[in-house]
Amino acid sequence: MHHQQSARRRWAARAGGVAVAVALALGVAPGTAGAAPTNPTDSQLAGAASARDQAAAAVGAISAQLAAAQASADAAHQQAQIALQDYEEKQAAAQQAQTDSAAAVAASDAADAARAQGQDAVDDFARSSYMDGTTNPGITSLLTSGSPSEFVERAALLEAAGAGRSDVLDDLTTLQQQAEDAQTQAAAALDTATTLQAEAEQSLAGAQAQESAARTQADTLSAQSAQLQAQLTAAQQTLYGMQGARQVAEQQAAAARAAAATPPRPSGPVVTATPPTNRPSTGSSGSSASSGSSGSSGGSGSAGSSGGTAGAPSASTAQRAISAARTQLGIWYSWGGGGANGPSNGIGEDAGVWGFDCSGLTEYAYAQAGIRIGGTSRDQWWNNRAKQVSSNSLQPGDLVFWGNNRSDYTSIFHVAIYIGNEQMIEAPTSGQQVKVSSMRYGSTYFGAVRPTA
Repeated sequence: MHHQQSARRRWAARAGGVAVAVALALGVAPGTAGAAPTNPTDSQLAGAASARDQAAAAVGAISAQLAAAQASADAAHQQAQIALQDYEEKQAAAQQAQTDSAAAVAASDAADAARAQGQDAVDDFARSSYMDGTTNPGITSLLTSGSPSEFVERAALLEAAGAGRSDVLDDLTTLQQQAEDAQTQAAAALDTATTLQAEAEQSLAGAQAQESAARTQADTLSAQSAQLQAQLTAAQQTLYGMQGARQVAEQQAAAARAAAATPPRPSGPVVTATPPTNRPSTGSSGSSASSGSSGSSGGSGSAGSSGGTAGAPSASTAQRAISAARTQLGIWYSWGGGGANGPSNGIGEDAGVWGFDCSGLTEYAYAQAGIRIGGTSRDQWWNNRAKQVSSNSLQPGDLVFWGNNRSDYTSIFHVAIYIGNEQMIEAPTSGQQVKVSSMRYGSTYFGAVRPTA
């Protein structure tokens, strides 16, 4: 009885939906009471079916375009990840060049100061020699000093002793040349820093523009796909409504024919048959209930017997890294963000997002365990390349990588930390949060390393 009532309720719900669709398709107001559905013509049914097929074809076509656009967007994202690592490496090189430039400027200033001190000493000695009419070969010791500071020290000693010579112009010229060379080195280092920084910014901007264009194209096609899907749904409802109206009309016609063919009932009393009294009362029902209980009990027992007690967690370095990564679950992905010290603001479109990119998260996790693995995903691979493990030998704490070319580690664009049971913790991509994901072994899976080995 319960099943029959449920079936009737389901049919009533369907009939209501069909009635609305029929009304809309055939021009009848849904609220019109007592309006019989109009039997659509064969031509109307064929037209509705054709409209449905055309809408389905349009959805299929744009679905293929959308899939291609999504693939292009994913590829652009991978290239942007690689460009980001190039940017970070060139930025580090630019910072080093700036440091070298500052050192060269300091050396130039020191040479200038030493030359000035030497010139003052010679001028003083020349004046003294002219006035006293004396010279001393000890000035050679002054001019052969190994450094500007040693030069000043010897000059002070010789001057205190009253020694000196006047033939020091050639050595002063040499000291002047050293100062000029230091200045040239400073300028070259600064030019290198500027060039590297410009190249990094240009590369990153280009990658961002490509990814943005690809995402825009995919979003546009996605919106168009949603519109076409809505049109397909409407066409299907129209067709189903017409088919329902045809079925109702045919049923009404059959009922009318049956009523016309039925003879009138006799006017005598109606005799009602008495059902037999020896029907079993609860046997069948009891058997069913017993069977159901047994099945339930058996299922519960099976589930219970398959369980077990997990071992105590290890306090190993790998587990400390995993625990550190787990503390960041829910933190937003931020392109170029995060590192050994924790999350930070990213760069580019994620400049205002506080979080981690993929390699920033893994760097942080292992830094908390006392291991420095590098700042970019390909650095993390390269620094641990001697500790590679196969995909069927993964252990919790292993770093897993994805790249476009298995023979070229510079094609790596993503890294995550494996946590066991075919799961990993990763910072996926912009707009998403650090999360636990299932392992992916597709064509771009690059490999794994074990930093704790």
